[in-house]
Amino acid sequence: MSDQIPTHYAQQYGNTIMLLLQQRGSRLRDSVMFQPITGAKAAVPVEQIGKVEATRRTTRYPALTPANTPHARPWVYPVDYDWNDLVDSIDKLRTIVDPTSSYAVNGTYAMGRSQDREIIPAFFGDRKEGENQGTTTSFPSSQQVSVSHGASGAVGLTVAKMREAKRLLMAAEVDLEMDPLYMPVTAKQHDNLLAEMQVISLDFNEKPVMMEGKITRFLGFELKNTELLQVNGSSYRRIPAYAKSGMCLGMWNDITTNISIRNDLAGLPVQVYVYGTFGATRLEEAKVVEIPCAE
Repeated sequence: MSDQIPTHYAQQYGNTIMLLLQQRGSRLRDSVMFQPITGAKAAVPVEQIGKVEATRRTTRYPALTPANTPHARPWVYPVDYDWNDLVDSIDKLRTIVDPTSSYAVNGTYAMGRSQDREIIPAFFGDRKEGENQGTTTSFPSSQQVSVSHGASGAVGLTVAKMREAKRLLMAAEVDLEMDPLYMPVTAKQHDNLLAEMQVISLDFNEKPVMMEGKITRFLGFELKNTELLQVNGSSYRRIPAYAKSGMCLGMWNDITTNISIRNDLAGLPVQVYVYGTFGATRLEEAKVVEIPCAE
């Protein structure tokens, strides 16, 4: 139960409840594949078929040789999240505005951030594959850009690093025409790019990539601002550059809000309850690149 709501008791005037600074919901949900899932503790969001090659015929009527098409089954695991708080009916009477809806919005924001906290570790973490989840695939070092790429020492996010990330994705045959590219960055990496002349100058760009000082796109990547990105053991920020089809958010139960009267508690408080069940997995290593950045 929230014991801090008395701070909103109306003394004279006050008709607004302000939500303090925070990431308002998920920033990454729309940048990954979204797969509704029902009735399973673990699930395969997609069935994957690997690359095959055609056989060149050198004789007439040769025997047919099956291609033995490779298959893969990445697994995603559900994680339950919830959030709740109580608003005493007496407190509601003492406030000019009803805080219940603001509590629901605040809880929904928290749940959205939880989705990002599932997506972000899945970029570079191990993933399970196989018929019975028996194979573990680690993120390959070949998909990592050097922290000093294009420089003499460890540096932050640079155009050279973004170019290398795009080179790796193109070399892996990512379909850039059909598969959008994304790059989440913190305020620090965004500031790094503001110091790059190739980013901010119209001499290098046919169209502006900034709106009022905020960089939205560059080199085909749509930038997503979030402060939730992790650091590695060397305290370098781990920036993911990825194709949308390379990551999946499995949704067992989408974010749901329930507001009800608690008849079992004195004062008949209103309970605001927000819940959801979801999990994330990397679908294909070649569609994700790690860019470590010095802070």
